[in-house]
Amino acid sequence: MANKTKTIKVEQYKSPIGYSKKQREVLRSLGLRRIRHVVERQDTPAVRGMVNKISHLVRIVEEAS
Repeated sequence: MANKTKTIKVEQYKSPIGYSKKQREVLRSLGLRRIRHVVERQDTPAVRGMVNKISHLVRIVEEAS
């Protein structure tokens, strides 16, 4: 039986220009490089915390099981 891990898709929809260096680093650590770029990450408390820190720059596209 395959290991079922929950994932979320995160999309960058706003530019990090004008925001702090820490917020830009969080974007890069999630793997987001440009506007409208979508990445799929495991749904863990650490990833949710990163998304919450930069919620004004990204949005969750879908939550897959």
